[in-house]
Amino acid sequence: MKRVLNTVLVIALAAIVAQPFIKSGLSAWAANAQEKAAKVSYVSIPGGEYKIDAAHSIIGFAIRHYEINWVEGRFKDFTGMIRYDEKDITKSSVEFTAKIESIDTGIEPRNAHLRTGDFFDVAKYPEMIFKSTRVERKGKDRYVLHGDFTLRGVTKQVALPFTITGAVKDPRGNMRFGIDAQTTINRRDYGITWGKPLDGGGLDIGNEVTIRLQLEAVKAAPKTAAE
Repeated sequence: MKRVLNTVLVIALAAIVAQPFIKSGLSAWAANAQEKAAKVSYVSIPGGEYKIDAAHSIIGFAIRHYEINWVEGRFKDFTGMIRYDEKDITKSSVEFTAKIESIDTGIEPRNAHLRTGDFFDVAKYPEMIFKSTRVERKGKDRYVLHGDFTLRGVTKQVALPFTITGAVKDPRGNMRFGIDAQTTINRRDYGITWGKPLDGGGLDIGNEVTIRLQLEAVKAAPKTAAE
């Protein structure tokens, strides 16, 4: 027992002695990471077709619950294309398609309910689709993407204010740039009416849905003759 206690004391003392060095090392690492991030030099975006990188993008939404909180979710299975015009960004275009079946709110019973006829009715309407019609410039680095949004068999015009968050060339030579966009739609406009009023006013499920797009678009590097 005495040997065990001695071993524990040695380990504890070693941990106490090492703690300042560990903290110092972590602080140095964090400072170095911040310094590198501050030195990022974004590149200009060449024109062409860019695929939306689903592994590094989010098509998300949020809706009020009982008027006191937000429930968030996302669609995990989607594809999309951005045709970027570097000479005039307003001539660019965007389109994407998401599989409604891939909806994920973190709670599987809720996901299953959202797939039914009470909400998205996946059996009849398996996809939601967006196709841009024009891009509007709203000042330096700020734009609005206008287009047709189809959900549950209903197509309506929506406007998506967005910013380009930067562009880089990745280690493989592929061009990448980011887009951050957000807008609000009314779910009832698309035939999603399930829910009821609360006794004290308001709704158990809000009508307005906030849509947030965080997209990373990639254009593959040209193949060399050796490839």
